[in-house]
Amino acid sequence: MSAVRHVVGLLNLAPKSLSLRNFSTNTAKMGKSYVVGVGMTKFEKPGRRENFDYPDIAKEAVENALADAGLKYTDVEQACVGYVYGDSTCGQRALYPLGMTGIPVYNVNNNCATGSTALFLANQLVSSGISNCVLALGFEKMQKGSLSATFSDRANPVQPAVEAMMKVKDLEASPIAAQLFGNAGREHMEKYGTTAEHFAKIAWKNHKHSVHNPCSQFQDEYTLEQISGAPMVHQPLTKLQCCPTSDGGAAALVVSEEFVRQHGLESRAVEIVGMEMATDVPSALEGKSCIQAVGFDMTKLAAEKLFKKTGVSADDVQVVELHDCFSANELVTYEALGLCGVGKAGEFIDAGDNTYGGKYVVNPSGGLISKGHPLGATGLAQCYELSSQVRGEAANRQVEGATMGLQHNLGLGGAVVVALYKMGFPEQQQQKAKL
Repeated sequence: MSAVRHVVGLLNLAPKSLSLRNFSTNTAKMGKSYVVGVGMTKFEKPGRRENFDYPDIAKEAVENALADAGLKYTDVEQACVGYVYGDSTCGQRALYPLGMTGIPVYNVNNNCATGSTALFLANQLVSSGISNCVLALGFEKMQKGSLSATFSDRANPVQPAVEAMMKVKDLEASPIAAQLFGNAGREHMEKYGTTAEHFAKIAWKNHKHSVHNPCSQFQDEYTLEQISGAPMVHQPLTKLQCCPTSDGGAAALVVSEEFVRQHGLESRAVEIVGMEMATDVPSALEGKSCIQAVGFDMTKLAAEKLFKKTGVSADDVQVVELHDCFSANELVTYEALGLCGVGKAGEFIDAGDNTYGGKYVVNPSGGLISKGHPLGATGLAQCYELSSQVRGEAANRQVEGATMGLQHNLGLGGAVVVALYKMGFPEQQQQKAKL
């Protein structure tokens, strides 16, 4: 009986002793967290750069983030490492050259939302009080050409989305991802009168933005006619409206307020105002809608939760980095995030409200379409861009008056992460700028 009483006593104590280690995403119960260092590599065409294996990619991205924060690798207490294509424990293999410090390393794979998922976990570890300094790292070394399934002897996690698409659209010979998102574009055209030119205008904008991004895989500007006249991949998407595969990496250092103050990092600290993750809801598979099949409703769910918890609205945002794997997904995401009303994306584009001089600047980095899309790195590259923007350090890409940035990173299968960023200690930033 004494042993039983001992076990019962431990169980009774468990809620109290574990209260600080609560992984709830309810920000009302969690502390603040800050990004104090960001770094990335230039995104490259797969295989173009020599001596650029994933440990080299990771080392460059992490060292850039550490230099940005003025920290050492030994300051890092835990690491969340995202990649899609690689063997188990690539995270350890990537980080060991930086130092074998014995820290926990979590390997993360969430399709195209992998990088932001690593960041989401790092944010939870810090805001829940478990750690004071966590590294979020994402990298990818990819094969050339369109994405395809790695395994043929087991269930494909994207198959349910493909089957949902086939309920309303015939399967064609084009790449599956292009069909999924392209058919979402077709559905928008059928429902709301959107035209092929609207999708082309998005790609034209993103390629134009990338000209000023030295880390972008492509830095070429095209005319609207060149965008529309490029080889057709899946109507209405031409090749220049589809993101390329890429090699590259990005990293962010997420820390607590205590860590910021102890290390005098107030002038560099970008507050993660809020961050939400969602996965598919039943309508993705049951809605008989290609727009819903590619994650519209989970994006809408995550965005609504984010805005409700933070008290921020889309109107408070000036700069957005969103998941434009195809121009069609950028278009439907405008509506899912609440940047414009449902069915109003065409008007939003025609008014120029997605670029410099309009209501928002969307994808000043060039987005996935032009910057590139190394799957594990994309979400952290978005964090890099938005941190640079709210710090006022984005050089020729700088959005005037950018004080609040919105992030959206989506993966089929499915997962989406949305986040808001602002300067955590604007007074200290302004004081440093005067020096």
